[in-house]
Amino acid sequence: MSQALPFDPGFLPYPSQRYPIIAAGGMVNASSPQAAQAGLLALQKGGNAVDAAVAAATALTVVEPTANGIGGDAFALVWIEKDKTLYGLNASGRAPGRLTIDTVKQASGADTMPRYGWLPTMVPGAPAGWAALSQRFGRLPLTTTLAPAISYAQEGYPVAPLLARMWQRAAANYQAENLGPAHQAWRDTFLFDGEAPRVGQMVRLPGHADTLRQIAETGAESFYKGALLARILQDSEQLGGYFTAEDFTSYAPEWVEPLTQPYRGYTVAQIPPNGQGIVALMALNILQHLDLPQRELARSYHLQWEAIKLAFADAKHYVTDPAHMRVRPEDLLSPAYGQARARLITDQAALPGPGQPAAGGTVYLCTADGEGNMVSYIQSNYMGFGSGIVIRGTGIALQNRGADFSLNPQDANCLAPGKKSYHTIIPGFLLRQGQAVGPFGVMGGYMQPQGHVQVVTNLADFHLNPQQALDAPRWQWMAGRRFTVEAGFSPAIARQLQARGHQVEMMADSVGFGRGQIIWKLDNGALLGGTEGRTDSNIACM
Repeated sequence: MSQALPFDPGFLPYPSQRYPIIAAGGMVNASSPQAAQAGLLALQKGGNAVDAAVAAATALTVVEPTANGIGGDAFALVWIEKDKTLYGLNASGRAPGRLTIDTVKQASGADTMPRYGWLPTMVPGAPAGWAALSQRFGRLPLTTTLAPAISYAQEGYPVAPLLARMWQRAAANYQAENLGPAHQAWRDTFLFDGEAPRVGQMVRLPGHADTLRQIAETGAESFYKGALLARILQDSEQLGGYFTAEDFTSYAPEWVEPLTQPYRGYTVAQIPPNGQGIVALMALNILQHLDLPQRELARSYHLQWEAIKLAFADAKHYVTDPAHMRVRPEDLLSPAYGQARARLITDQAALPGPGQPAAGGTVYLCTADGEGNMVSYIQSNYMGFGSGIVIRGTGIALQNRGADFSLNPQDANCLAPGKKSYHTIIPGFLLRQGQAVGPFGVMGGYMQPQGHVQVVTNLADFHLNPQQALDAPRWQWMAGRRFTVEAGFSPAIARQLQARGHQVEMMADSVGFGRGQIIWKLDNGALLGGTEGRTDSNIACM
């Protein structure tokens, strides 16, 4: 059983059109109504929270291709009630074995990784992740779990308002990049009569349906060892890619031990590096040594802002593929190191560098079932649709995660064959006294750990209910002393923060501030859910 409620579910200090949703038999929170319904259908067919997560995740590749796809990566935190254990899955991909720093420099003529085209593509991990989750913890066959996603792709679905906007933005972005012939398959797949779909337009993706069907029938073997791999390798060879069969046949997702950080009576869990969940944990490790006043005070924001800058300074210096890290993640999270970093915070905005610890484009969803199992799940193609490369006739849009690699051999996150890059997507999970409280997440590139810190402090420090923890106006560190804040952020507090040396810019558009979901388990086993008001989110429940 989880702890007693530390908040009033009906308390609405911030503008909202949503109250938390309460259910008993199961819950699926996703950024698309169709995806939430796909997860609910898995529960209704006798599946558990894991089946629901895989059903929703695969549906999202169809109904929100602007942010994820079959060619993306995934991470998951899975609470299994009978084991009283939180499991972690890292299904992020590796760089092609033939891709080196010199190869990139010669091909691109630049000293930084390109954002689009074949060079930043890496082996996709999401299909293997779906299969691994289903095989270890699911109850339904993948053919049943993926059936809604296949149906959406084959029969079609109407495009929602925000989805149409992001689709149009992606089309304009790729056109400006002038990606050439390698981009033709993306246009053939995701443009209709040469244009991005409009609001309400029906979209059908038959190639996508065929690919999902093969993944379901073969447990993703076709993608890594069979017919789908053959098509990927054919396009790679003919159109300028760097993949070999070995890159795929040797790939497997990794079950990992979650990283945890105590905070105000809770335990916050994240996937360890190469993911950036450690950024949120490092910031919380700093903040736990400081007293946060009430939320709507300049000092409260100032302390969070300085903590997140300190955490990012360390992450950008140290975090990469764990096999290549120069420090252990646990050293970055030691209480002594957090206290030392906290002592660096003054009343004025600073420009921190990395410390010296002692040696030693994304979609997010969460699910829960009536037995107490819960899943925090995230997957991404990174920058919108990803690299702009689609395998012809398959709907497989390849991610561009390699864009985060450095081409400086001295950097921890420098490119190397077969290496995993620093990864932005992170699922979160809250526990208390060894029991599950619930999954949470906020998607959106480098906004994600910042969103996680804001959600956790909203819940643990300021005692907001899950819906209000998402609805509260957000902030985002951009670079240097520059922060952007949402409309609704107090102008008076913004001026006080400027007086402390922060550069504060109010943004009219909320798209860049992330999209989140939360499920909170009540003492009686009932589920209380909050969902993102900044997108076409939905909660489906039993």
